[in-house]
Amino acid sequence: MTDSPVLPLNRTCPYSPPAEHVRLQRDEPVARVTLPDGSTAWALSRLDDIRSMLTDPRFSANRQREGFPLQPRGVRPDADERPLLIGLDPPEHGEARRAVVGEFTIKRMNALRPRIQQIVDDCLDAVLAGPRPADLVPALALPVPSLVICELLGVPYADHDFFQSRSANLLLRSIPPQERFVAAKEIREYMAALIVEKAKNPGDDLLSRQLAKGADQEELAGLGFLLLLAGHETTGNMISLGTMTLLERPEALAALKEDPAVTPQIVEELLRYFTIAEYVTSRIAVQDVEIGGVLIRAGEGVVTLANAANRDPAAFTDGDAFDLGRAARHHIAFGFGAHQCLGQNLARLELQIVFDTLFARIPGLSLAGPVDELSFKEDSTVYGLHSLPVTW
Repeated sequence: MTDSPVLPLNRTCPYSPPAEHVRLQRDEPVARVTLPDGSTAWALSRLDDIRSMLTDPRFSANRQREGFPLQPRGVRPDADERPLLIGLDPPEHGEARRAVVGEFTIKRMNALRPRIQQIVDDCLDAVLAGPRPADLVPALALPVPSLVICELLGVPYADHDFFQSRSANLLLRSIPPQERFVAAKEIREYMAALIVEKAKNPGDDLLSRQLAKGADQEELAGLGFLLLLAGHETTGNMISLGTMTLLERPEALAALKEDPAVTPQIVEELLRYFTIAEYVTSRIAVQDVEIGGVLIRAGEGVVTLANAANRDPAAFTDGDAFDLGRAARHHIAFGFGAHQCLGQNLARLELQIVFDTLFARIPGLSLAGPVDELSFKEDSTVYGLHSLPVTW
């Protein structure tokens, strides 16, 4: 076995996984790696191994377990704090997910389409009325999903600077661990106060509906925190990365402009191609398990190199290529199994509306500079762009 690689590793090309991830997939698909706190874990890099692990009850998602990977040493979630949905195991996870999953059905998401369309149009009105070049990250990529998730939850958008600054600190690897946990605590306290107010004055929103169903206020604050964070950071980064990619690939952009029916397939390929949130699918073994011929013992952590797995040659022909004709719905950009992303239908819908509207309303859109001059979020646990200057 080679020396243990130290994770996380940065991408040397914005369109490709780190070279070491690719090497591990080829040579050591179940490999020992070193984490930022100096501890070790197993890294999985093949699609079938990851999907198998994520559906195996011998692995736990509980981040409060000693030894759970990618938790800074000595700074774990408070044992008295209610775990988030992503950290629950059966049967508690199934019960908590069933209580809210109806908020994210395809039918309910489609009912949001007119409002999402209006939000996108309003953002583009401001872009077209403003100076050139324009930075699409603060002008479009962040406000669209932020406004949508705020309205869905019933969070005042006027407070978005507060939670965006905290969520940015929470995701930055360069921020000291204790500061990241403070940022998370502040968002949860904000949500807790908001829920107390909604209990007195309910509205037509997800949080109010959950309260009406008898949801525990502390658990609901955790759910609100999770949905608020995931609902704008991940989709916002995919909007900017997807726009960059389409502007760099005229054939893909022409196909989207010619026939909006292909947009869902383009969105799916973009999700697979970038796989911006890898480590949310980390787990810890609660029993001895063999994966890929390697014994993982109880108490050992497992991380998933999902950006490499979503290009696994055993699962995706020519996986490094951006292929408009690819049927890629078996990717794991949204995770897999019982914990698969709750808001994936919303994310897909937002991306489709943004791309269709952006290139229809600004057909001459182009990057204001070369890709190699763009600033990428190598310092964040969710990959993306710090800015995206465009002109037309």
